[in-house]
Amino acid sequence: MVEDQQLKNEMTIDCILLAGRIMMQSGAETYRVEDTMLRMARSQNMLDAQSYVTPTGIIFSLGKTQPTRITSISTRMTDLHRISLVNSISRKLTSQIITLEQAYDELKKIEKTNFFLPMWIQVLAASIGSAAIMIMFKGIWSDIPAAMVAGGTGHYIVSIVHEKTKVKFFSEFIAALAVALIATLAVRYNFGQEIDRIIIGSVMPLVPGLVITNAVRDLMAGHFTAGVAKGAEALLTAFAIGSGVALALSF
Repeated sequence: MVEDQQLKNEMTIDCILLAGRIMMQSGAETYRVEDTMLRMARSQNMLDAQSYVTPTGIIFSLGKTQPTRITSISTRMTDLHRISLVNSISRKLTSQIITLEQAYDELKKIEKTNFFLPMWIQVLAASIGSAAIMIMFKGIWSDIPAAMVAGGTGHYIVSIVHEKTKVKFFSEFIAALAVALIATLAVRYNFGQEIDRIIIGSVMPLVPGLVITNAVRDLMAGHFTAGVAKGAEALLTAFAIGSGVALALSF
């Protein structure tokens, strides 16, 4: 009987930590992750569960007499679909629609599945978005091709360089440098006219909008450690983008 309870506790901790890790790796807010984990624990009658979530790790315990477990968050990206799927599993578990074992199996499938669209679709979306943002900033229609090329190239470079180096800020610096160089060459060879608006539209896909939003929301929710950490990450990203553009323009 004691062994069965220990096995159940281990499964509960594994399932809840997996859910929290997937959400943090996908760009969820800290308070949302903690709330989801605690709801899942209470659905298993673990009323004394405690969780502490930071952008780089999660500490979780089922209670005073249970062991505390820690999991690290080594990678972070933006994948709102994964967050939605984990929230859906949490609601099903809380409503007793699925069992803990079924929830764990579904979470493992989510962890192993790549929900991102093919690279060519991502590049196309970044190109269209760059052109649209440039027009929104009162750019001229003749600069649309230059903005699309620069924005699409920037997104492709940041994805490839990050995959090779695993250094987020370096990949954003190189991508911003490439965007500014393309915009400069386009204007120099009469393929574009307003270099400032071309650059503004093209670097927008690189801007950490979700990170900034989550930082503010975590600060407002009282999670100061996570809020400051995410704010610093957003600041460094903005610095990398600005440095890349400045270096290109200085040539």
